[in-house]
Amino acid sequence: MMPHPSPQNYEELIRVIHDRHDNMSKTYQRISVFLTQNPNDVAVQSVNAIAERCGIHASSFVRFAQSLGYKGFKELQTLFQKRLATAAPGFEARVKALEEELQSSPQRSEMGFLRDLVVRDIASLQLLLDEIDDQGLASAADILFKADVIYLIGQLRAEPVVDLLRYVLTMLGKRCVLLDASGGLATHMARTIGKRDALVSVSFRFYANEVVNIVEEAGQRDTTIIAITDSTLSPLAKWATVLFPVPEHDYTFSRSLAAPMCLAQALVVAVAARVQQNVEDPRIPTVTGS
Repeated sequence: MMPHPSPQNYEELIRVIHDRHDNMSKTYQRISVFLTQNPNDVAVQSVNAIAERCGIHASSFVRFAQSLGYKGFKELQTLFQKRLATAAPGFEARVKALEEELQSSPQRSEMGFLRDLVVRDIASLQLLLDEIDDQGLASAADILFKADVIYLIGQLRAEPVVDLLRYVLTMLGKRCVLLDASGGLATHMARTIGKRDALVSVSFRFYANEVVNIVEEAGQRDTTIIAITDSTLSPLAKWATVLFPVPEHDYTFSRSLAAPMCLAQALVVAVAARVQQNVEDPRIPTVTGS
C-alpha cells in the first residue's frame, strides 16, 4: 500500500492530526496536543526546547513527524513557520521581546511575580487577538441572541468564566441556567435543553469529567454548543457548533484566565449590540443600589 503523502500546509496538517488522534499512542497524542495548542512556539523554538517543555524525548518528535510522512521534525516545523509568517506577522518579534524583558528582570519578589504574570497575559491576549476569527465570534453571538434559554457549564478553574457570562447575559434580559455541581443535578438539568436553546461550555486541562460528559450527551442530541477550551483537540471540540480554542502556556503555578475572560466579555458585548440594536456603542447594564 502506498504511504499517505505528508500534509503540505498547516491547515491540512491539523486536519490529519485530528483524524488520527484517537488511534495514536499516548506519547503521540501528547505531542499532537502541544502542537495544536502552541503553534507559534513550535514555529520559533528548537525541537530540543519543545521536547524539554513537554517532558518527551526529542527523538519522539522526529518519529512523530516521520509518521506523518515528513523526513524529520524540521520539515514539519516549516509549516508552522509559514503559518506564522502569513497569519501573524511580527508575532515572533513580540514573543522574543517579552522573553528578553522577563530574563532581564530576575527579581523573584511579590512584585516580580505580578510583573511576570502581567507580561505573560499581554502575550496571551495578543495571541487571542491573532487566533480568534471574526466569523466564529459573529456566529456565537447570533446563537446566544436567538436562543430561548442559554445553559452554561464550567467547573474547576473555568467556573469564573461562566459566572461572568451568566451575570451579563441575565442583565441583557437573556434567560440563563447555570449547570453547577451543587446537588448533583447538572447532568439531569442538561437533559432539559431544548432545540431552541444553546449550551455554552467552558473547560481547560484537566477537563472536568461532568462537563465533558454533559457536552458529549448534549452533542449526541444535536444541541447547539459554544465551547471555550484550550485546544482543537479538547474533548469539547468534537461536539462544538462554534469552537474557541484559547491556547495556554505552562509558565506559572496558576494558569491565567485573562484570555478566556476577555473572550467571554467580547461575546456578551456582541450580544448586547444585537439586543439593543446598537452596533456602534452597545452598553452593558450595571447594577446600582444602596
